[in-house]
Amino acid sequence: MATTILSEGSFDRGDYADELDAAPGNLDVGTRLWFENGRIRVWEVRLQPGERGPFHAHTRRYFWTVVDGGIGRQRTADGTVITREYHVGDTNYSEHSPAEPMIHDFENAGETPIRFVTVELLD
Repeated sequence: MATTILSEGSFDRGDYADELDAAPGNLDVGTRLWFENGRIRVWEVRLQPGERGPFHAHTRRYFWTVVDGGIGRQRTADGTVITREYHVGDTNYSEHSPAEPMIHDFENAGETPIRFVTVELLD
């Protein structure tokens, strides 16, 4: 099953100005670092209902897989916001670089805990 878009829109970037300014330096792409070596970095993303991870930058190739599904809301630096339903096993791959980072936050907009595993490819 693939993620299901529930809503799309925009948000007031001014509400998050300080976080957005700091985001290029925030390379913590998860809530807990599980493993790191010279080739990969494995993160857990675990959020309780209503909990939000701050804006951060993806500057490497990476993928994520949903371990515990739910409803997630993502705001991006351009002012867009998307709310999606995530299902166990949903997986996505993205390519970014320091020159072209992806900056976003992630919020658990559902009523159950949500958990992903994110793997950054370092080489």
